Amino acid sequence: MNKYEVTVILSAKLEEEARAEMIERIKGYIVRYNGTVGEIEEWGKKRLAYEIQRQTEGFYYIINFEGDQTTPNGLESELRIIEPVLRYLVVRKAD
Repeated sequence: MNKYEVTVILSAKLEEEARAEMIERIKGYIVRYNGTVGEIEEWGKKRLAYEIQRQTEGFYYIINFEGDQTTPNGLESELRIIEPVLRYLVVRKAD
């Protein structure tokens, strides 16, 4: 199993409950693609470097997880189509 980290920026228009649901949904995708969820860091609302979908702020989350080689690709395919996700980045962590 490889260690990965996904950084997700969610729309600032989402209420707290909707953000929690989105994080649970993302965790579900990680598990669906043979991964195990680790630590989740909530960075809170931050200003974006540039405007995305007419928004200047977003909620940042960092989710650490372990999975096989197909887990990041499956997760990215799901994140790509979720509307409240402004940006995401999945990286493999060094051992």
